Amino acid sequence: MNINYIHGFDINDVEKYEGIQKSLLNGVSLKNNFNIENINYIAGVDISYWQKDSIQFGACSIVVINYKTKKLLKKASSFGKVSQPYIPGYLAFRELPLFISCAKKLSYEPDIFMFDGNGYLHGNHLGIATHASFFINKPTIGVAKSYYKIKGADFIMPGDKVFSHTDITVSGETYGRALRSKKGAKPIFISCGNYIDLDTATKVVINMVSKESRVPIPTRLADIETHQLRKELSNFTE
Repeated sequence: MNINYIHGFDINDVEKYEGIQKSLLNGVSLKNNFNIENINYIAGVDISYWQKDSIQFGACSIVVINYKTKKLLKKASSFGKVSQPYIPGYLAFRELPLFISCAKKLSYEPDIFMFDGNGYLHGNHLGIATHASFFINKPTIGVAKSYYKIKGADFIMPGDKVFSHTDITVSGETYGRALRSKKGAKPIFISCGNYIDLDTATKVVINMVSKESRVPIPTRLADIETHQLRKELSNFTE
């Protein structure tokens, strides 16, 4: 698929990271630019890391699922050295090169992407799901397995009923949603990436949840793939 290179990654400067995030925020739209009935293909994205001889490596997996049948259609992966350090709030700058390399290999063009991570549920509203949307020009959703506090704000635990949810509000603004996807399990955390509203993002996630896991099918399969890649490639050296 085509990639829109809106900026490079040879940066490694927090002030520049911050400036890029703030400039991109003007292009974030929490409104649907599509009809949910027209979704045919949905992609799940996950990234995994490992270290060897003090060198950090990463692997990205993208799986493409038929939205209606839930059938796996395509898998793609990429891996390599990770040049950017982990800096809280700026994880996208570390993960996007791997994601872009992987996305370029897709023969199917997904209608929507679901990331194992956050989107608008982020200190600057520019988590990986939101940031990536500018490179692929597709609606995106963030689905995280744990909650990273923003400005010290906690979330209200949803009731222990399947698909119960509570909105995550910070300083009066809705950042995302905690969803009980499976009875008795920990909630997952949904946020808009871009070009989608929160209710629609929630509907998409709910449609992709199966009995096997609290995590939706696209990101669960992508997570399985990255862990397998990490296992196979952990002896990789250059």
